[in-house]
Amino acid sequence: MRLAIQGIGVSGGFGCGVAALRTALQTGSVEPQQACVERGDKVDNFPLYRAEIAGLQDFFAKRALRRIDHFSKMTLLGACLALQDADLLEADRSRTGVVIATGYGALKTTFDFLDSYLDFGYSCSSPTHFSNSVHNAAAAHVSMQLKATAPSLTVTQFEMSVPSALLTAQQWLAEGRVDQVLFGCVDEHCEVLRYSRKQFFADGESGPLQPFNFAQQSAVPGEGAAFFVLTRADEKAAYACIDSVTLGNHLACPVKLAQDDLLIAGADGHKECGRWYAQALKGREASAYAPLYGSFPAAAGFDLAVAALSLSDRTLYVSPGQDGEKTALTDESLSCLKFGPGGDYGLIRLSV
Repeated sequence: MRLAIQGIGVSGGFGCGVAALRTALQTGSVEPQQACVERGDKVDNFPLYRAEIAGLQDFFAKRALRRIDHFSKMTLLGACLALQDADLLEADRSRTGVVIATGYGALKTTFDFLDSYLDFGYSCSSPTHFSNSVHNAAAAHVSMQLKATAPSLTVTQFEMSVPSALLTAQQWLAEGRVDQVLFGCVDEHCEVLRYSRKQFFADGESGPLQPFNFAQQSAVPGEGAAFFVLTRADEKAAYACIDSVTLGNHLACPVKLAQDDLLIAGADGHKECGRWYAQALKGREASAYAPLYGSFPAAAGFDLAVAALSLSDRTLYVSPGQDGEKTALTDESLSCLKFGPGGDYGLIRLSV
């Protein structure tokens, strides 16, 4: 069943909202922030695309956000921006489902809870950190704060989280269980993740991010939230329609790319994933926009937002770091391709 995208809400290293994403696409450049982690007498400095959440106070009172962690705040902001974009902030949401895709979940809060357990024991570990570390906590915050009382679900499948969760949203709408789905893609960065990535990649993430240099590790970490208001395609789409979602493994069943479709590759500088793009593309032209928001599993949701925005604007934006100018989009379809390190892939096809 086809899905219609009625609203988009994004928050990333480029700023907040569709206008900020469009500006980033037009300029073709977003500089990551400089982050640091102290380790004893040493300071580890590294680039990071950190998400902006300053606009959340426009939707909720500070008291309502007092016990909510950064991961859930990103989630709430993305959901509110998507509803605002679809002009549904004041609408009844009793039949609005919530589906969230995340590669890692609330990492920082989870490790903060473990620290409190190790420091103070079982009886004195932090109940606030514990409640926010529960995997469906962010979806629960969205459901409660926005009174979206239909089913909610959080899906985690690392790089395949976004297409996998999108299949669930598609199924809910096909079954008539919901009238709309707030579909979100969220990941956050934390110090433990930085430590792990440094152990695996050493200084391979010092930037700049080079999506099409498949032989080199150049991923720059990021975080953010991309949300979509999805309905059945019998309603006119505000942006574009999602025609199909395909999950597979390139070793067992090689991905089949339509020759006529323009392609957005989810290549984000990870060498282990890059080799699969090299095999699948075989020299074929593609676009990649990871240098605008960074490398993290849920970034496939930002690729989806770029594709929908491009179809709506009828404009193919130049990939960051590539020569050329934006061109009028004559084709009526775009595909987003995301590979995992083991050859798993997700292919999402959109059309006007």
